[in-house]
Amino acid sequence: MYIIINLILTALMTWFTLRIYPEIPSSGFMVLLVFIIWNVALWLISFFYNKKAFYKTPKIGALILFYFKELLIASGRVAYEVVTPTDHMRPAVVAIPLEAKTDLEITLLANFITLTPGTLSIDVSRDRKTLYIHELYVKSGDKERLRRQIKDGFEKKILKITRRHYQ
Repeated sequence: MYIIINLILTALMTWFTLRIYPEIPSSGFMVLLVFIIWNVALWLISFFYNKKAFYKTPKIGALILFYFKELLIASGRVAYEVVTPTDHMRPAVVAIPLEAKTDLEITLLANFITLTPGTLSIDVSRDRKTLYIHELYVKSGDKERLRRQIKDGFEKKILKITRRHYQ
């Protein structure tokens, strides 16, 4: 909830700043720069009012940067598949054991996996301990690497945000 309020406030303050000071060029770069400055200011001010949210912000940023890295890698793989005449896909359904317990944690993990090209979250087991995903590029016997990659990547970063004492 804090993040949504923060984004709305920074968007409004950016708009007001650009209206009050018309000499600031209204290019996309300047809008982004003013938005970042306001966001950093609110982040620093939040230290005095909500320390938990203050300390989670870098972890959220790390998750977003990690997602963009994974997005670029996966997009490159899928684009390479499209432009080459040979078929490199080895699709498989992989069961991932979950440390995530709450609805929020499982939903975030499943959505990040689905939003990455070449992967799709299919289902969660009834006991909510296993997530089934479909991956386009799984070489024979390479399912364990994919499990480790998801657990050490997305799941670990999500749990650091949603849990108080997660290492």
